[in-house]
Amino acid sequence: MLRRRALALLAAAAMPLPLRAQPAWPSRPVRLILPDTPGTGNDTTARLIAPLFEAALGQPLVIDNRGGAGGRIGVEAAFRAAPDGYTFLLGNAGANGINAAIYRDLPYDLASAFDPVALLVVGPNALIVNPRSLPVASVTELIAAVRARQGALNYASAGTGSSAHMNMELFRHQAGLDIVHVPYRGAPALVQAVITGEAPLAFANLVNVMAQVRSGEVRLLAVTSLTRLPDLPEVPTVRESGLPGFETLAWNGILAPKGTPAPIRERLWAALRTMRDDAALQDRIRLLGGTLVVSTPAEFEARIAGDIAGWRRLAAAAGIQAQ
Repeated sequence: MLRRRALALLAAAAMPLPLRAQPAWPSRPVRLILPDTPGTGNDTTARLIAPLFEAALGQPLVIDNRGGAGGRIGVEAAFRAAPDGYTFLLGNAGANGINAAIYRDLPYDLASAFDPVALLVVGPNALIVNPRSLPVASVTELIAAVRARQGALNYASAGTGSSAHMNMELFRHQAGLDIVHVPYRGAPALVQAVITGEAPLAFANLVNVMAQVRSGEVRLLAVTSLTRLPDLPEVPTVRESGLPGFETLAWNGILAPKGTPAPIRERLWAALRTMRDDAALQDRIRLLGGTLVVSTPAEFEARIAGDIAGWRRLAAAAGIQAQ
């Protein structure tokens, strides 16, 4: 009897790990690293999905803001995290697309350092101005005003290499404008700079400025999507305002450190997919100017690859590098 029991224990020990009973995932809180500061669109998305995450998976979602360096600090923290299913990254178009174009010393390849789980929210960027410091009502009027004061106007960004920076560089490059870049620390500081007139124009993720647009503190001149938004039908796109080649999108999505077990990623994706059908969540995100998509991993991977290629072309053409 003892011999049979010993042999059974040895046989169990020799079984491949996937065949053994594994602890249920998640069995403790899950950390979601955000490569940006509180108060951003990414932060809003994370806090909106947190209760739904807990309901679907039975564990709290701990939001870990790691802003700075255009998102590089947060991405590197996630890159170095153990791939055990307890740390994920809520990446975005800047941190997981633009950075590949402007940094030459990244310790990872952004196109392959993570396993995409799902693209969550997509939305346009917004071209905004201070209506008192820069009283223009259209993109055409803005271009004329800047050309009349070449080199004399400042624009705000959320930092060198941020989505706000690169959108304005694309705009400046295509329109032939000379505007002085003033980087701020994060999207909330960018918006405040436009409100005060310190830097009277900027591009920003629409979700970061909808409240200020509605209050009249800033004026929304155009959005960067291919078509107008159903909720803002009076606001034109940049493309139809005289720059036909202009299109950019803000996005965020969940990525796993490379090597995170596939069953964990698949279960997380299934939980996120159920959130797509939550009408209250859809409405909250739509009112902020975004669309809840919850893509497949393959669709998210294609979005990242396309963004990296596009921003690399712009960085090369405009001579942009991280400072």
